[in-house]
Amino acid sequence: MTTQAASETDPTPADDAGDKPEDVAAQTDSPDKSRMAAAVCWTQRHLGFGALAFILIAAVFGGVFTALTPPFWGHDELTQFGRAYQVAHGGFGPERIPDSRGVSYGGQIPVSIDAMMSYAFHDYNRKPPEPEPLSAGRAAYDRLGDAPVSSATKQMWFTNTAAYSPVPYVPAAVGLRLAEATGLDVGQTVLLTRLAGLLAYLVLVAFGLRALRGYRVQWLAFTVSVLPIALFQAGTVTADTITNALAVLVSCLVVKGVFLNARLSRAEVVAALFATIALPLSKPTYVLLAMLVALIPVRQYGFRRALRWVPWAFAILGAALFAAWMKIAAPTGDGMGLMRPPAQWHSVRTGDQLQFILEHPVRFTQIFVHSIWLRDQHWFTQFFGELGFSYVEVPALSILACLLAFAVSAGIAERMSAAHLRTAIVGLVIVASVAMIYVTLYMSFSPVGFYLVDGVQGRYFVPLAIVGIVVLLRWIPLRLSDSGGRTPVRGPAVVIVVATTVALVAAIVKYHYLVWG
Repeated sequence: MTTQAASETDPTPADDAGDKPEDVAAQTDSPDKSRMAAAVCWTQRHLGFGALAFILIAAVFGGVFTALTPPFWGHDELTQFGRAYQVAHGGFGPERIPDSRGVSYGGQIPVSIDAMMSYAFHDYNRKPPEPEPLSAGRAAYDRLGDAPVSSATKQMWFTNTAAYSPVPYVPAAVGLRLAEATGLDVGQTVLLTRLAGLLAYLVLVAFGLRALRGYRVQWLAFTVSVLPIALFQAGTVTADTITNALAVLVSCLVVKGVFLNARLSRAEVVAALFATIALPLSKPTYVLLAMLVALIPVRQYGFRRALRWVPWAFAILGAALFAAWMKIAAPTGDGMGLMRPPAQWHSVRTGDQLQFILEHPVRFTQIFVHSIWLRDQHWFTQFFGELGFSYVEVPALSILACLLAFAVSAGIAERMSAAHLRTAIVGLVIVASVAMIYVTLYMSFSPVGFYLVDGVQGRYFVPLAIVGIVVLLRWIPLRLSDSGGRTPVRGPAVVIVVATTVALVAAIVKYHYLVWG
């Protein structure tokens, strides 16, 4: 361990050995070695080894989660699928539906898909005693999945997801429309909808990692992107798939422009501006993370004169669209109480909860602290993986392997060079975003004056992890080095890839054992 690090003043990305890509081929003599060196140089220059490793690992393990997870066993996958189906058929805004229990929002769903949903809901709520599998078996899923998607529909409740804008459901909606166009059955429709989200996750995250090619910090972003919880969600139907992908994309571009002082390419500029609008519309909690794009120095965008205000214009537009959608979705908050036990159906009142927070700030602070003491270890485990509504937690081996990958990837990261003021602003944004998670859930999901902030899950902090850790790295000078005082990359990269692979394999093996037996 040393505080010495390689110079970051040379803007030309270095390969995994620390050499310039164009120098590698010159060091080889034989044709085979030359071809290998050329392939390495091409990969490093045009894609990056972090992005390549991500594509391979995420495609394999994301695909395994897609096929292994029973239909609708993902996080809120029943209601997420319902909202995706609504968006696929032109239902962009929340739709009020009649419900004797109270205020409700939802839409229509094919009867044959609803039959599988009903069975899945019953199946994951069985709670059989150990060591019986959590699922009753594949036979019923196969039978229901072989049915054609019916033209007849029925009403479905999904107040909790009706509050989301259509943006995070675009890939799933495309998958649904493609399934309808090709006449797929129920099981194939669910599978294709999941795969559409996984493909979008692969594209967006790979682009973000590509932006960091040649920089060692790419392996930190890689580690976050392949967390078991991230790939599990990418393999199921949920708005979090696109939210996580956009958050990784924004984080990589902010790290490059702010902390590495590197110029963004034209494609990266377009991606940054696009994400500034798309991320707040995917999940409002991360609106401040999206606004960090405006903090990237203008010179890194390559804008001059009047164009220098373009990032701020897009940030303002993103904030305005966020505010507009929040106004549209606000009435759905009146129906969130129906997600709680019947005795608490009418106890979740956003306006009254906000008044409670403002009138009793000390009491709310105590509730926040008590929530940490009561749930922090659970949030910690969930950050690595509590896999859907089976509530299967990833094994300790997965967590240890992920921690090893985090330690190594952070240890080899570049010495960050962001200005102290910009670093402080980014740090405050991360703190404020964490606070928004707690306040939002206390207002929208917890009964008025409840003893803890209910509904917080560790996976909500994954989108903030990359930038949050980089802020710490800016202020912590310690880095890993070899005996020659250099920061190695090739060996640590292998360790990171192997560790994350072990984490994913262990998570999948445990999930298969507990769910299917």
